[in-house]
Amino acid sequence: MRLVFASNNAHKLEEIRAIMPAGIEVLSLRDIGFEHEIEETGLTLAENSKIKASTVAAFINDGMSASLNDGMMIDGVFADDTGLEIDALGGEPGVYTARWYSRSHPSDMYQNSVLAGSPRALRSPQKLKFSGAPLTEQEIFAANRAKALRELSGKTNRGAQFKTVITLIRIAKNETVQVEGVVRGRIATEEYGQGGFGYDSIFIPEGYDKTFGELPAELKNCISHRARAMEALVKIL
Repeated sequence: MRLVFASNNAHKLEEIRAIMPAGIEVLSLRDIGFEHEIEETGLTLAENSKIKASTVAAFINDGMSASLNDGMMIDGVFADDTGLEIDALGGEPGVYTARWYSRSHPSDMYQNSVLAGSPRALRSPQKLKFSGAPLTEQEIFAANRAKALRELSGKTNRGAQFKTVITLIRIAKNETVQVEGVVRGRIATEEYGQGGFGYDSIFIPEGYDKTFGELPAELKNCISHRARAMEALVKIL
């Protein structure tokens, strides 16, 4: 079976491919020549997941990438959308998890030539200009994590959960299904660990005393929200 995962995120692809059982090949958007930006306009994780999967399925159905060089057809497309929901913040950032900081500080998402590459770029009182280069994904998530820690400063309730919603579209059957996975935990008081990505260095899963950033990737891939959603997905493949 050959499936397209509607993402080029290297970290997500690595996790997905590690979780997917043998016999199922997972391709990225780059693998099928999909180079468009997908605008995530949904108000929920489920909506955004469906938008991404539907957009890529339409690309394939249009014949632009119905098969690869070896002639094997693509059986389906799946896309995920993941949100961190913090109890004390009313479920924020939720659907805006990846762009939480940038929504309230859009001008800070660019670096000018003086601050480029400097950690000071995210905490400088000087407003950065849009004429500079955009921050990298790593720098944006550093700002997101800093915002989470700042928003929870002094709060005793640090409960949170990660939720992943996956939409699968079976191309031949024109069938759409959705599954989800949730892992409860809490937000640490500071960052711990160098592993993982996104908010991993500040999220401690329930039943553990270490963040996802400290836990081995093999363990995270067994207990994470994405792993649980993928487990549900595999059952219906």
